[in-house]
Amino acid sequence: MKILILTFYYHPDLCAGSFRSKAFINALQPLLQSDDSIDIITTMPNRYKSFRREAAPFEEDGQIRIIRVQLPHHQSGFLDQSRAFSRYMLHVLNYTRRGEYDVVFATSSRLFTAFLGAIIARRKHAPLYLDIRDIFTDTMKSLLPAPLSWVILPLFLLIERFTLSSADRVNLVSEGFRDYFLTVAPQKIFSYFTNGIDEEFVNFSFHKKTITPKKIITYAGNIGQGQGLEKIIPAIAKLTENENEFWIIGDGGMRPSLEDALKNNEVTNVILYNPVHREELLQFYKQSDYLFLHLNDCPAFEKVLPSKIFEYAATSKPIIAGVSGFSGKFIQKHIDNSVVFAPCDHEDFIRKYRSLSNKNVNRKEFVEEYTSTNIMRRMAQDFIEFTKQCLS
Repeated sequence: MKILILTFYYHPDLCAGSFRSKAFINALQPLLQSDDSIDIITTMPNRYKSFRREAAPFEEDGQIRIIRVQLPHHQSGFLDQSRAFSRYMLHVLNYTRRGEYDVVFATSSRLFTAFLGAIIARRKHAPLYLDIRDIFTDTMKSLLPAPLSWVILPLFLLIERFTLSSADRVNLVSEGFRDYFLTVAPQKIFSYFTNGIDEEFVNFSFHKKTITPKKIITYAGNIGQGQGLEKIIPAIAKLTENENEFWIIGDGGMRPSLEDALKNNEVTNVILYNPVHREELLQFYKQSDYLFLHLNDCPAFEKVLPSKIFEYAATSKPIIAGVSGFSGKFIQKHIDNSVVFAPCDHEDFIRKYRSLSNKNVNRKEFVEEYTSTNIMRRMAQDFIEFTKQCLS
């Protein structure tokens, strides 16, 4: 059996999509037969312009071949990302033109990796397994300005319907996606293998040994439109400047806006760090008193379940989350010593923050249930069983 796997991000890139793809491959490898092979087509590490890791354009490890596409230099803007994906798409189509595949697997936060998987699966008359990590069209509806959205969104909807109708199996990382995708593909039956907690976080002690003059509140991740940090961090940092220090670790298209907002509001208790290796990130978490999460105030984000939730929960640290909808309910139901406040609402942040204990808590049961190894093992088994059914 020959398997094609499409993932825009892959190890050693630094993002949730990369970590998830690598965990899936690790779980899939032991299930392969001796005559099975996998082609993984991805990109050279490119998630953040301020954090680059070296990787070979081609790697071969037993039954697995990794092909990495070199992308043009790009920022986080819509047009830049479109150009980058176009390069990836052309390389994938060219590479797969002559090869034969028995099954196609595509994991996609951006719609077009899934769309690319659908095109190739149809060309090769191969079954398609989709792993959907975001609702791209719904997000664009919230973020694109009106004139542009009127032109582009109908096209996105057509692509989305084509992609979902081409898939033989669809996994959604959030059950909050279900109602939306049922309107796109009413006949589909979805699975829900969520994001999870990677081993590095399970086996690390996050106990803070030193007492700092101010409590440290840490955010780690992307700084983009979806996070809306520029709308909340300057205000809450200013309001708590005598008691808290904020560490913001990451990069993204809205980082300059955040920097400007901090400067304009004369905020002095926020430190911005570039993205770091996960080993170093563990140390940042260890020195923190609270962990902070925020999503912009958009209807699309009421359906998501950010991977950062699982990572934060594994640290035992108190969590302050500016989220709504499905992720807010998930946190309140499953994660002890956490509070949820209304996105972009600094007054609600203050109220909820004041009610939160600064003590670490044991979340052993949550960690055991949502360990990435276990989730990906179940997903890999599901993929193998699906493939056998399709090929029998």
